[in-house]
Amino acid sequence: MGLFDGLKQALGLKAEADATRDADPDDLWGMSTAYVTMEADLDYAPTGDAALCFAAVDSTDFTDALENVEAILRAGEAETGTTAEFVEDGHGYHWVVLEDDTFEDLVTSIHFAADELIEQGYGSRLLAALFAFEHPTEDRSVYWVYSFRRGAYYPFAPLPGKRERDSSAEFKLQSVLDGELDLEADEAYWYPLWPEDDGHPWE
Repeated sequence: MGLFDGLKQALGLKAEADATRDADPDDLWGMSTAYVTMEADLDYAPTGDAALCFAAVDSTDFTDALENVEAILRAGEAETGTTAEFVEDGHGYHWVVLEDDTFEDLVTSIHFAADELIEQGYGSRLLAALFAFEHPTEDRSVYWVYSFRRGAYYPFAPLPGKRERDSSAEFKLQSVLDGELDLEADEAYWYPLWPEDDGHPWE
């Protein structure tokens, strides 16, 4: 199975069919308090980066929906300073990439973008939301991933320069945030979103 097929399985239709609860964009608000626990209990601080991953549709209506999302985020930028960029990765998936030093503004912008796509009838195209964190003694980022098809979060800790993950770090993140976030119980759906190099998965 290739990377593209694996992503479709883990975050796509199979994930939706196997889901134990419905996805809810309001789950994203959980990160507004979880990041405090990340810093206080684990010394992981937000990097100032977050992203929304979705599968595009080749239609004028979907393009209009994306333009609505972009307009909402541009309007928010004037108030919060959150910058937004729309990018496509090497596997054909699309991302709304957000940057802001204020974490609550990142969560709000991710929620606005996801909610607008749902309101426009494209909630089924949403795959994942990612929030990036870093540790002062580690030269890498770790992520909390929210799977829209599973309605749950899972940790992802890629090792720099390798297609390997730090399982011990992921299980530590799971143990500390269990109960504060709705976590994915089935580790088969902790799908790795590998970056191309040592950057973020959306780069």
